[in-house]
Amino acid sequence: MSTQSQTVTVRLDSQTKSRLERLAEHTRRTKSFLAGEAIASYVERELAIVEGIERGLADAEAGRVTSHGDAMARLRRTAGGADEG
Repeated sequence: MSTQSQTVTVRLDSQTKSRLERLAEHTRRTKSFLAGEAIASYVERELAIVEGIERGLADAEAGRVTSHGDAMARLRRTAGGADEG
């Protein structure tokens, strides 16, 4: 991640802002630092989801799919094997 930061304005409801202020006091971090960390984490998580969906759609379009019946049969075999251990 780049060390150069840029400013973004974020609107929060008063309760969230108060909670952010409390957290900043307790952690001895700035509100800006905490908000930046939260946004970075959210963006990474959401991008991973979107990219996974895009890969799945590309697989479906290319015909790389498994039928529901085959998937369920594989799950049953896997779950059945877990009980035996």
